[in-house]
Amino acid sequence: MTTPAPDDAAHPPDPDRPGEPGEAGSTDERPDALGRLGQAFEQAAEALPHPVEQLADQGPHQAEPPHAASAVARFDDAVDRAFDHLRGHPVPDRIFYAATELGDFGLIWVLIGATQALRGDRQLARGGRLVATLAVESVLVNGVIKSFFKRERPVSQEPRPYKMRMPLTTSFPSGHSSTAVVAAMLLSEGSAWWPVYGGVAALVATSRIYVRIHHASDVVGGLATGLAIGSAARFVWRRVAR
Repeated sequence: MTTPAPDDAAHPPDPDRPGEPGEAGSTDERPDALGRLGQAFEQAAEALPHPVEQLADQGPHQAEPPHAASAVARFDDAVDRAFDHLRGHPVPDRIFYAATELGDFGLIWVLIGATQALRGDRQLARGGRLVATLAVESVLVNGVIKSFFKRERPVSQEPRPYKMRMPLTTSFPSGHSSTAVVAAMLLSEGSAWWPVYGGVAALVATSRIYVRIHHASDVVGGLATGLAIGSAARFVWRRVAR
């Protein structure tokens, strides 16, 4: 008598049907595997120290943060913020923007020198010396000195109340400030109008900060440069006049 075949042999497992527990390829093994993997990660996290705890164990760092502003940057920022109290008011806006425009290419100083030259031959010679000195100063500052520093100008996203010429040269030192000091020194020599020349020079130099074309330190550098060039020019012209 023949023994009947088991039901499993008569009906082979359907590959699309989930297997029974314990069978190879059973989907019940997947949650178990994921659970064991999660436990392994938890055990590893408990065994390894946390990075924040490692940093805390080392104590406070001694290095300065890379974004810390330098003394020059803090000075520039403080002066710029001080001018914010005046910016936006019609009267100072008009005065400072007019001053900075008149300072372009030393225009205001050439006009003053030309006005003095009309008073006689002696003043004509002084006017000629002024123009010649300013030409040399412009070449030195804009063509030589600025090429060593190549500092970027201030970046302002705020609209300006008046249109103005945007310079193509770099920022340090301020050419307007340097020219103003040189011109004021030459015009003031032996003149009772020296307070006026000095006041105009200060207004032109300050206007460069007000209109946000120069940093405050650029203006300080321009004043120092102008003082050096103006002193040298005075010495030269005195020797020539002898």
